[in-house]
Amino acid sequence: MRYFKLFAIPVDYNVDLALVNKNYLDLQRAVHPDRHANASSRDKLMAVQSAAEINDALQTLKHPVKRAEYMLSELGVDIRAEQQTLQDPLFLMQQMELREELEELTSATDVDAAIAQFEEKIKQLNTQYSAQLAEQLASNNEQAYQQAADNIRKLKFVYKLRDELERIEDSLFDD
Repeated sequence: MRYFKLFAIPVDYNVDLALVNKNYLDLQRAVHPDRHANASSRDKLMAVQSAAEINDALQTLKHPVKRAEYMLSELGVDIRAEQQTLQDPLFLMQQMELREELEELTSATDVDAAIAQFEEKIKQLNTQYSAQLAEQLASNNEQAYQQAADNIRKLKFVYKLRDELERIEDSLFDD
Protein backbone atom coordinates (compact mmCIF):
# COMPACT_ATOMS: atom_id res chain seq x y z
CA MET A 1 0.00 0.00 0.00
CA ARG A 2 2.34 2.59 -1.40
CA TYR A 3 0.30 5.70 -0.53
CA PHE A 4 -0.02 4.71 3.11
CA LYS A 5 3.72 4.04 3.30
CA LEU A 6 4.48 7.31 1.51
CA PHE A 7 2.43 9.22 4.08
CA ALA A 8 3.80 7.09 6.96
CA ILE A 9 0.34 6.16 8.22
CA PRO A 10 -1.15 2.78 9.11
CA VAL A 11 -2.92 0.90 6.32
CA ASP A 12 -6.51 1.38 7.46
CA TYR A 13 -9.73 2.61 5.91
CA ASN A 14 -10.14 5.03 8.82
CA VAL A 15 -7.30 7.51 8.49
CA ASP A 16 -6.34 10.46 10.64
CA LEU A 17 -6.96 13.30 8.18
CA ALA A 18 -5.02 15.79 10.32
CA LEU A 19 -1.98 13.50 10.15
CA VAL A 20 -2.47 12.99 6.41
CA ASN A 21 -2.50 16.77 5.88
CA LYS A 22 0.51 17.30 8.15
CA ASN A 23 2.52 14.61 6.37
CA TYR A 24 1.43 15.99 3.00
CA LEU A 25 2.90 19.39 3.86
CA ASP A 26 6.13 17.76 5.05
CA LEU A 27 6.37 15.69 1.86
CA GLN A 28 5.65 18.68 -0.39
CA ARG A 29 8.29 20.76 1.37
CA ALA A 30 10.84 18.01 0.72
CA VAL A 31 10.17 17.90 -3.04
CA HIS A 32 9.32 21.57 -3.61
CA PRO A 33 10.95 22.90 -6.82
CA ASP A 34 12.77 25.65 -4.89
CA ARG A 35 14.73 22.97 -3.03
CA HIS A 36 15.93 21.62 -6.37
CA ALA A 37 16.64 24.90 -8.16
CA ASN A 38 20.32 24.09 -8.57
CA ALA A 39 19.80 20.40 -9.30
CA SER A 40 20.20 18.64 -12.62
CA SER A 41 17.32 18.52 -15.09
CA ARG A 42 16.80 14.89 -14.19
CA ASP A 43 16.56 15.68 -10.46
CA LYS A 44 14.16 18.54 -11.15
CA LEU A 45 11.96 16.20 -13.20
CA MET A 46 12.07 13.60 -10.41
CA ALA A 47 10.97 16.27 -7.92
CA VAL A 48 8.03 17.27 -10.13
CA GLN A 49 7.02 13.62 -10.54
CA SER A 50 7.28 13.07 -6.79
CA ALA A 51 5.13 16.13 -6.15
CA ALA A 52 2.52 14.79 -8.58
CA GLU A 53 2.50 11.38 -6.86
CA ILE A 54 2.15 13.06 -3.47
CA ASN A 55 -0.81 15.08 -4.76
CA ASP A 56 -2.44 11.93 -6.17
CA ALA A 57 -1.89 10.13 -2.89
CA LEU A 58 -3.41 13.01 -0.93
CA GLN A 59 -6.54 13.09 -3.09
CA THR A 60 -6.92 9.32 -2.74
CA LEU A 61 -6.33 9.14 1.00
CA LYS A 62 -8.58 12.09 1.82
CA HIS A 63 -11.68 10.78 0.01
CA PRO A 64 -13.31 7.71 1.62
CA VAL A 65 -14.50 6.14 -1.65
CA LYS A 66 -11.21 6.72 -3.48
CA ARG A 67 -9.32 5.41 -0.45
CA ALA A 68 -11.44 2.22 -0.33
CA GLU A 69 -11.08 1.68 -4.09
CA TYR A 70 -7.33 2.17 -3.80
CA MET A 71 -7.09 -0.28 -0.90
CA LEU A 72 -9.05 -2.91 -2.84
CA SER A 73 -6.94 -2.29 -5.93
CA GLU A 74 -3.77 -2.81 -3.90
CA LEU A 75 -5.32 -6.07 -2.64
CA GLY A 76 -5.91 -7.20 -6.23
CA VAL A 77 -9.59 -6.22 -6.52
CA ASP A 78 -10.08 -3.42 -9.05
CA ILE A 79 -13.70 -2.33 -9.03
CA ARG A 80 -13.16 0.73 -11.20
CA ALA A 81 -12.58 -1.37 -14.31
CA GLU A 82 -15.43 -3.78 -13.82
CA GLN A 83 -19.00 -3.25 -14.92
CA GLN A 84 -20.56 -5.36 -12.19
CA THR A 85 -23.76 -3.99 -10.73
CA LEU A 86 -25.25 -4.49 -7.33
CA GLN A 87 -27.42 -7.56 -6.95
CA ASP A 88 -28.89 -6.45 -3.61
CA PRO A 89 -32.68 -6.11 -4.12
CA LEU A 90 -33.23 -4.48 -0.73
CA PHE A 91 -30.65 -1.82 -1.49
CA LEU A 92 -32.06 -1.25 -4.97
CA MET A 93 -35.54 -0.77 -3.49
CA GLN A 94 -34.16 1.59 -0.86
CA GLN A 95 -32.34 3.48 -3.61
CA MET A 96 -35.58 3.98 -5.54
CA GLU A 97 -37.41 5.12 -2.41
CA LEU A 98 -34.67 7.60 -1.53
CA ARG A 99 -34.66 9.02 -5.05
CA GLU A 100 -38.43 9.51 -4.88
CA GLU A 101 -38.12 11.15 -1.48
CA LEU A 102 -35.41 13.44 -2.85
CA GLU A 103 -37.63 14.48 -5.76
CA GLU A 104 -40.50 15.29 -3.37
CA LEU A 105 -38.43 17.44 -1.01
CA THR A 106 -39.22 20.76 -2.68
CA SER A 107 -42.96 20.17 -2.43
CA ALA A 108 -42.88 19.25 1.27
CA THR A 109 -44.97 21.27 3.68
CA ASP A 110 -41.88 22.08 5.74
CA VAL A 111 -39.00 21.99 3.27
CA ASP A 112 -36.32 22.72 5.88
CA ALA A 113 -37.47 19.86 8.11
CA ALA A 114 -37.73 17.50 5.13
CA ILE A 115 -34.20 18.39 4.05
CA ALA A 116 -32.84 17.92 7.58
CA GLN A 117 -34.54 14.53 7.85
CA PHE A 118 -33.19 13.45 4.46
CA GLU A 119 -29.68 14.63 5.39
CA GLU A 120 -29.88 12.49 8.54
CA LYS A 121 -30.80 9.41 6.46
CA ILE A 122 -27.82 10.02 4.19
CA LYS A 123 -25.53 10.49 7.18
CA GLN A 124 -26.73 7.21 8.72
CA LEU A 125 -26.19 5.31 5.47
CA ASN A 126 -22.72 6.83 5.11
CA THR A 127 -21.84 5.79 8.66
CA GLN A 128 -23.24 2.28 8.14
CA TYR A 129 -21.44 1.58 4.85
CA SER A 130 -18.19 3.17 6.04
CA ALA A 131 -18.15 1.01 9.20
CA GLN A 132 -18.79 -2.12 7.13
CA LEU A 133 -16.05 -1.12 4.68
CA ALA A 134 -13.54 -0.63 7.47
CA GLU A 135 -14.23 -4.15 8.78
CA GLN A 136 -14.21 -5.74 5.33
CA LEU A 137 -10.97 -4.09 4.24
CA ALA A 138 -9.24 -5.13 7.47
CA SER A 139 -10.52 -8.71 7.26
CA ASN A 140 -7.77 -10.27 5.11
CA ASN A 141 -10.54 -12.27 3.42
CA GLU A 142 -11.24 -12.41 -0.32
CA GLN A 143 -15.01 -12.79 0.14
CA ALA A 144 -15.06 -9.74 2.43
CA TYR A 145 -13.17 -7.79 -0.24
CA GLN A 146 -15.94 -8.58 -2.73
CA GLN A 147 -18.50 -7.39 -0.18
CA ALA A 148 -16.40 -4.26 0.27
CA ALA A 149 -16.67 -3.65 -3.47
CA ASP A 150 -20.47 -3.72 -3.13
CA ASN A 151 -20.30 -1.36 -0.18
CA ILE A 152 -18.18 1.04 -2.21
CA ARG A 153 -20.90 1.03 -4.88
CA LYS A 154 -23.49 1.74 -2.18
CA LEU A 155 -21.35 4.51 -0.74
CA LYS A 156 -21.03 6.07 -4.20
CA PHE A 157 -24.82 6.15 -4.37
CA VAL A 158 -24.96 7.89 -0.97
CA TYR A 159 -22.45 10.50 -2.18
CA LYS A 160 -24.53 11.10 -5.32
CA LEU A 161 -27.62 11.59 -3.17
CA ARG A 162 -25.74 14.07 -1.02
CA ASP A 163 -24.59 15.99 -4.12
CA GLU A 164 -28.13 16.08 -5.51
CA LEU A 165 -29.45 17.28 -2.16
CA GLU A 166 -26.88 20.09 -2.17
CA ARG A 167 -28.05 21.12 -5.66
CA ILE A 168 -31.65 21.20 -4.45
CA GLU A 169 -30.67 23.28 -1.43
CA ASP A 170 -28.70 25.67 -3.64
CA SER A 171 -31.65 26.09 -6.01
CA LEU A 172 -34.00 26.80 -3.09
CA PHE A 173 -31.72 29.44 -1.65
CA ASP A 174 -30.94 31.05 -5.04
CA ASP A 175 -34.55 32.20 -5.42
